[in-house]
Formats: sequence, structure tokens, C-alpha cells
Amino acid sequence: MSQSLTLEKYEKGTSLWTDAWVRLKKNHLAITGLVFLIVLALLCLFAPLLSPYGYEEQNIALGASGPSLQHWLGTDTFGRDLLSRILYGGRVSLAVGLVATAVSLIIGVTYGAIAGYVGGRVDAVMMRFVDIVYALPFMIFVVLLMVVFGRNLILLFLAIGAVEWLTMARIVRGQVQTLRQQEFVEAAIAMGLSNWTIIRKHLIPNSLGPVIVYTTLTIPSVMLFEAFLSFLGLGIQPPQSSWGVLISYGVETMEEYPWLLIFPGLLLSMTLFALNFLGDGLRDALDVRSSKD
Repeated sequence: MSQSLTLEKYEKGTSLWTDAWVRLKKNHLAITGLVFLIVLALLCLFAPLLSPYGYEEQNIALGASGPSLQHWLGTDTFGRDLLSRILYGGRVSLAVGLVATAVSLIIGVTYGAIAGYVGGRVDAVMMRFVDIVYALPFMIFVVLLMVVFGRNLILLFLAIGAVEWLTMARIVRGQVQTLRQQEFVEAAIAMGLSNWTIIRKHLIPNSLGPVIVYTTLTIPSVMLFEAFLSFLGLGIQPPQSSWGVLISYGVETMEEYPWLLIFPGLLLSMTLFALNFLGDGLRDALDVRSSKD
């Protein structure tokens, strides 16, 4: 009886995502990174329950003070609790990283997959457009968007994502050009599947390894991009905060108040490590050429 159930299980097979999850669970560093990111996201989400101080609450008389029982990570020069500002700022930084990266993924993956699969003149025209956009100064483009349409947080997400998709498109195009010569694509064509179905169900899923790795690099770069915009006065506006804003402020005061740089910088560094560990694990887990355990 048990042997028949086992045979039935193998006959049904498993999906790409099931196999990937099984392999990912065996990568301890990747799981550690995933757990860290989940815990961090929950801490930022429930910031009002964890800190009795608001991120904008000032105590001018207290000023900048080091870590204490009342303020675990200390306060800034306006007497604002640093822990509260880090947790609330984490909401903004993580949201910018995830939403802007998601926008770049949607545009870049779709664009690159179509260019790589269709090929020929269509591919040449599409990629020449990418080259032209690459030549434009991204910062000026984003600054113009922010000036014309106003300092809107949602617009900030979209503007950053709209200029981060170019490299993603090139990566996906190269992967699709390699995969379209494989036997499983020829079999899908022989079965009469539409081009969009082949791209969506066969080519894009088999290109996810490099995409995931680049995504883990895009998220921190987007977060730093947001920090630079905030420094120019075009991003996050006071009294709101983000990790980039806190680090920029900490750099200016690091000689007198080093904790204002150490704590947000340490948290950002740990987040980047977690993203890299998770990205490496996902790259290996989503590699369809790896043998199943």
C-alpha cells in the first residue's frame, strides 16, 4: 500500500515552487536571513506597540542623549527617541525597497522576456530603446518627476522603480534567449501554446534564479537612492524618517553623537546581509538544473 502511494506521488510530480522550498529549507543562512527580515518587518509594523514614544515626539530639554532605560537607543538632538524613529523609518525604507523593486521587476521582466523570445528586429528596437534610456541621467529624471507631480510618497516609489528596470530587462532577455532554444520550449510550441503562455509559464519561471539575485541587490540600492533624494529635500520630509535619512543625519553628528549613526547603520547592514543570504539561497533553490534531493 505504501509503495503504491509513493509511486503515485512521483507520478504526479512536484511544482517548481515546491522543489524550491524543499531546497531552500536546507540552506541555513538563507532561512536565517528570511527569519530576520520577517521579524524586522513585524517590528516595524507594530512599532506603536513596542515604543511608547512617537517618531515626531520631541523633548528639546533632553536633547541628544545616549542609550538609557528610558530610551534604549538614545535620542537625537531634538530629543526624539531613536528606537521609534528607526522602527517608523524602517516602514518607509522597506516599503520603498519592496514597492520600487516590484515596479522594476514587473516592467523589466516583462520587457526583457518579450524582447528575448521574439528576437529579430523587435528585439533590436526594444534593446536600442533600453540603451537610449540608459544614457539619460536617472537622477534628473526622478527629480523632474518629483518637481512636476509633487512630493508624493507613492510617486516616489513609482519614480524610482521606473528607472531601475533597465538592467533587469537585460538580464531576463539574456536568460530567455538561452532558454528558447531548449527542448521544453520546442515541445510547448509543438503543443500549440501561445507565445504569451510560453513566456509566462515556461520562460519566466526558468529565469528566476538570476532575477532573484539581482532583486536582492536592487532593494538596497533603491533604499540608498531614496536616502539621496531625501538628502536633496525631494524624498522623505521631516518629521518622517527613513534609515537613509537617519544615517545621513548620523554622519553629520557622528563625532559628537556616534550612536545616531551606529544603530541605524548597523540595522541597515544586517538587513543587507540578510537580503544577500536569502538571495543566494533562492538562486540555488530556483535553479531548475540542480538535482532534486
